[in-house]
Amino acid sequence: MTGLNTILIVVGLFLAGGVYSFSKQKMPKGVVVLLAIASVMCLVAGVMRIQGLWD
Repeated sequence: MTGLNTILIVVGLFLAGGVYSFSKQKMPKGVVVLLAIASVMCLVAGVMRIQGLWD
């Protein structure tokens, strides 16, 4: 696992926590959706790099 994989996964998890927090605070749905999309993209990119599917 390289540094970029770790960074992508950590940022994805951080953003996922933000999604949970923002939804609890009744933030606008658009902000929550954008944060969720960014979180999923970071997590998927990190996992794909670990699996060697995307270099």
